[in-house]
Amino acid sequence: MRYGRLGDSGLRVSAVCVGGNSWGAAGRRAWAPFGKEESRPFFRRALDLGINFFDTADAYNDGDSESIVGECLLGYAKRDDVVICTKVGHRFGKGPNDEGLGRKHILKSIDAQLKRLNTDHIDLYLMHLWDRVTPIEETLDTLTSLVKAGKVRYIGGSNFPAWVFSEMLTLADLKGYAKPVAMQNLYNLIQREEEREMIPLCQAKGVALTPYSPNARGFLAGNASSGTERAKKDAIAQKQDRRDCDLEIVAALADIANVHGKRPAQIAMAWLWAKGITAPVIGATKLDYLDEAAGAVDIKLGSDEIARLETPYRYRGNPPL
Repeated sequence: MRYGRLGDSGLRVSAVCVGGNSWGAAGRRAWAPFGKEESRPFFRRALDLGINFFDTADAYNDGDSESIVGECLLGYAKRDDVVICTKVGHRFGKGPNDEGLGRKHILKSIDAQLKRLNTDHIDLYLMHLWDRVTPIEETLDTLTSLVKAGKVRYIGGSNFPAWVFSEMLTLADLKGYAKPVAMQNLYNLIQREEEREMIPLCQAKGVALTPYSPNARGFLAGNASSGTERAKKDAIAQKQDRRDCDLEIVAALADIANVHGKRPAQIAMAWLWAKGITAPVIGATKLDYLDEAAGAVDIKLGSDEIARLETPYRYRGNPPL
């Protein structure tokens, strides 16, 4: 496994991050029937492969994902040997203050999350989405207090417009708030819209990029035509539009994978690292997916291969905020 700094922070993470949206999904997602016991082997395998970076959120499966991390992952690893990332901001409860990035919701959430995670601190605490209502300074001031209290080591964002994240970084510099050191956004070979603003911003400001859905919910791995459980039962994947240019990219992935003796999903990951990505967040529903991801870290793509993968892409337009 390869390790690198999380942005310009002093935290070192594996080049692969394992995402926890499947943990606790039994009864919620047909393509990921994972309860606590079904999730255990994935933590063991990831640790054996040298992966030290694990991602979850309070909103993942009504908190069950965090609870499984706290019981299973920390049942196999020493707390200081792993980097745990979780998120806050999505609705978690029925009350008017049970969502967003306001002080009341964050301070209520953090203690419940620490309890579920069975730890006294969170290594990376992400703002899960942009809160249009709460002033940015209130959010940053609250998160800074958590860093000072030792409950959080570093903060970051996810699913933000670039201009909002830029304002956060500026306020952190000017007013001494904790600086966001990571951005978890949507980025892969067929969804490259973040190249216009967010990615250049993060690279200029020393913010790590840890994108989710590096294989476009299995599409880049060839799942759309393979008849896999994910392809047949993932409602979100089925709703996504697939264009001729996307199919060209999948075909190029297959050809390049054949040359390297690898799988298309591995080439899609290698492309991300070639673009300066710190650690893509993978969702593994089979143990082999972890082996594939770890086995891709040393793949080096030539400039002609990168050009072949990128040339068919056509801009999709910005997603609604």
